[in-house]
Amino acid sequence: MQAGLILLVEDNHQDELLVLRALKKVNLANKVEVVRDGQQALDFLFCEGEFVNRDCSEPLAVVLLDLNLPRVNGLEVLRRLRTDGRTHLLPVVILTSSDEERDLVASYEGGANSFVRKPLDFKEFAETVASLGIYWQAINKPVWPR
Repeated sequence: MQAGLILLVEDNHQDELLVLRALKKVNLANKVEVVRDGQQALDFLFCEGEFVNRDCSEPLAVVLLDLNLPRVNGLEVLRRLRTDGRTHLLPVVILTSSDEERDLVASYEGGANSFVRKPLDFKEFAETVASLGIYWQAINKPVWPR
C-alpha cells in the first residue's frame, strides 16, 4: 500500500527547508507538497484555483499546518477542513512556533489531531519532524481518502 502525500503549509522558507531536509533524511521527502499560505492550502486540498487540475484522488497522509499564515490563517484552514465532508477526517498536525495556550486550545477545539511546537534547536527540530513523518506515513492508519 502506498503511503499518502504530506502537505506542508509553511510560509517561513527556513522552516520549510528544515522540514524537507528532516523528511528526506528518513526517506519521505519525495512525498511532500509545499504551499506557503492558507489560501493555497485550501486550493490544494479542494483542487481549486491554481490546483484545479490536481488529481484530488491522490491520498494524503497528513497536513502539517502552521498557524501564522498569510491570506488565511491556520485556524481558519483547520475550520474549513473540519466542516467539509471531503476533508473532515484528514489528519491535521499543527506545527507552529507559537507557545500561546490559546493557540493550543483553539487548535484542539478546531479538530487538530496534534499540536507540535517547532523546537528552536536544529537537531531537535529535525528529529521532531522526522518522527512526525514516520508516524503519519508509516504507523498511523488513515481514513483518508474519502
